[in-house]
Amino acid sequence: MSENPTRAFTFESVAYTDPRAIALRAVMDEEMSERYQPAGTQGMDPVIAAALYVDVASIASTILVLDADGTPIGHAALRHHDGDWEVKRVIIDRGQRQRGIGRAMLEELIRIAGEAGAPRLILQTGDKQPESVALYTRLGFVPIPAYEPYRSAIPNSLCFEKVLA
Repeated sequence: MSENPTRAFTFESVAYTDPRAIALRAVMDEEMSERYQPAGTQGMDPVIAAALYVDVASIASTILVLDADGTPIGHAALRHHDGDWEVKRVIIDRGQRQRGIGRAMLEELIRIAGEAGAPRLILQTGDKQPESVALYTRLGFVPIPAYEPYRSAIPNSLCFEKVLA
């Protein structure tokens, strides 16, 4: 666990299957359903679900952000994807946003990937997540063409890269 005395949260490296990580991803799924699911529909389109699926074997790192009392308030993962490192499943608890947690968490992922020798990070987000796009661009991620599986499965995907080399 790393800690910075100037902030009231810490990072913990965990397994992708850690129950706290699973719980935060469930919160993310609910929030994304609110933003993207057409009114009156149930469940996620199977094509989109397949594109968003994360094989646990592809995970390189999963981090949680813990509040001062140990409560998990953020989650993000890095996975291997077609020779790249991809940022996945970034979520900050709604009540904890605007504290610099997202920025610190992404900087931690950049550090982890850089130390592991990753030449770049890539990520996918959606067109109904302007706060995510703003964070990524502030951290030096630049738009790239949508890549698979998002290009064909999720036409509103916005994809980004950050060169680390």
